[in-house]
Amino acid sequence: MGGQLKAKINESLASVLPITGIILLLSITVAPLDAGVVVLFLFGSILLVFGMGLFTLGADMAMLPMGEGIGVQISKGKRAPLSLAVCFLLGLLITVAEPDLTVLATQIPTIPNMTLILAVGVGVGAFLAISMLRMLLQIRLSHLLVFFYAVVFLVAAFAPNSFIPAAFDSGGVTTGPITVPFIMAFGIGMASIRSDRRSSEDSFGLIAVCSIGPILSVLLLGICYEPSAETSAVSFYEITTTKDAVGAFGGALGLYLREVAAALLPIVGICFLFQLIFRRFQRAQLHRIVVGFFYTYAGLVCFLTGVNVGFMPAGQLIGGEIAGSGCRWLLVPIGMLVGYFIVAAEPAVHVLKKQVEEISNGSITQKSIGLGLSAGVSVSVGIAMLRILTGVSILWFLVPGYILSLVISFYVPPIYTGIAFDSGGVASGPMTATFLLPLAMGACGALGGNMMTDAFGIVAMVAMTPLITIQTIGLIAELRRRNAGKDLVGQLLNTEDCILYFDLEETAPRS
Repeated sequence: MGGQLKAKINESLASVLPITGIILLLSITVAPLDAGVVVLFLFGSILLVFGMGLFTLGADMAMLPMGEGIGVQISKGKRAPLSLAVCFLLGLLITVAEPDLTVLATQIPTIPNMTLILAVGVGVGAFLAISMLRMLLQIRLSHLLVFFYAVVFLVAAFAPNSFIPAAFDSGGVTTGPITVPFIMAFGIGMASIRSDRRSSEDSFGLIAVCSIGPILSVLLLGICYEPSAETSAVSFYEITTTKDAVGAFGGALGLYLREVAAALLPIVGICFLFQLIFRRFQRAQLHRIVVGFFYTYAGLVCFLTGVNVGFMPAGQLIGGEIAGSGCRWLLVPIGMLVGYFIVAAEPAVHVLKKQVEEISNGSITQKSIGLGLSAGVSVSVGIAMLRILTGVSILWFLVPGYILSLVISFYVPPIYTGIAFDSGGVASGPMTATFLLPLAMGACGALGGNMMTDAFGIVAMVAMTPLITIQTIGLIAELRRRNAGKDLVGQLLNTEDCILYFDLEETAPRS
């Protein structure tokens, strides 16, 4: 186990180092930061590395086998209404406990935090049940997505314009580090008992469908509540010495110890009841799962403490410094560079890439998924910075983007559609909510823009562009496969012609 932990920490170090280097370079060039903020950032980076390493190991040991086991057992159930009710309850509990959702709720004024959190939880629960129904009825994912996104944009037409970016942001942040591993494994478990060729395709897509529920829920809330343009600013710590920095992290540590415990307890309770009723795991497996939950807990505490205390202030200050300078258009290329590397620091991204490679038997590699995600997030952050500079409505990007991604879904293998739409939710995790969103808010504040319409929406963009890039990879792979098939057929035909020619030569009468 020590070797596995070391490998995971080395993997997280390789993911965090590039974005750390970029931010430090910005802090000594175009966006000078106070020494105290830099110290917080460096301490946060260290916690990020260890937290991600512990979390990914814990997810492999506990979250994935438990989620898969529950998915298998629910699929075996003969009572569909009961299974759908269990899906709804699972989706509600794990979403209400998601730390990313709390971060977003505190940023949206007018709506009470608990009202927003419960509405989003109900949305995820309802659409997790719909995902199970899709598997049972074997409905193609692209058809379901076309229908529900048509409903989303229809409802958006009646919601206040200032609320639309926050609504689409909610669809991204709800699929965070706790939700993603469990729901992904849950889907793999539900699909695994089927022996048909579409079972591997249906392993993906649950996160994609579940991301729609929060968008609809928040849009409906927007019709009931009129949001203001005021948002809560990031509170900065007064840091003059390294001792002050340690004190800041120590104070935040207690908060996240409680928050992560509250987030994981519902899942642990569900797993305990599941094991008590079905006795699926043996003693050695249970011991490994229990240890895995401790790793998951410790990893999330370290990760969230590091990213919230260390990265959030740095993001807002860098955004404000660049936007307030004479080179405000640097926001676009700098945003694209940050976006390209920051997605690798999302803990759930590592879980997704590993699951994709395993389910596809290596035909879809971790490297190709990583490149597709990085390219997509890079473009999305660049567009988000462009929106802050120009004030262009987010609908000018979301509507064509979703139409394009849904059209592509009919021309690629279904497994790529599931992976792409899942990737959108996975990419918009805690790093987006606690660094990219403050970066956008800092830039928007320096330019005097509207926070609700201009700064919000960056999470939605991060969740949307991977749908296009990942499916484009699938489309290229499909075209290559078809061309290779044509070449093979041509070679076989030529071979047959040669054989026929030699046969005719052999059978021809000799003079």
